[in-house]
Amino acid sequence: MALELYGTSSCPYTEELREWLHWNRRDFVEYDIEVDVTARERLHSLDSSLRTVPILVEDGKVIQVGWHGRACVIGSGS
Repeated sequence: MALELYGTSSCPYTEELREWLHWNRRDFVEYDIEVDVTARERLHSLDSSLRTVPILVEDGKVIQVGWHGRACVIGSGS
């Protein structure tokens, strides 16, 4: 299963983590949970307590929350 990056287009830490993944030639699929309702629901099903991005998921498990101790708070969505 691919590495998954969940984030938002407005979060600079999502951008930094994305650039790091590209730099390290890691294959990943990115989801913007501000606009992708299905991805937001999938992330919520993994861990409903997650309230910040970026989030890395590998093989269906959350392996990292935030980037170098920094993260952006996400809204509850509607």
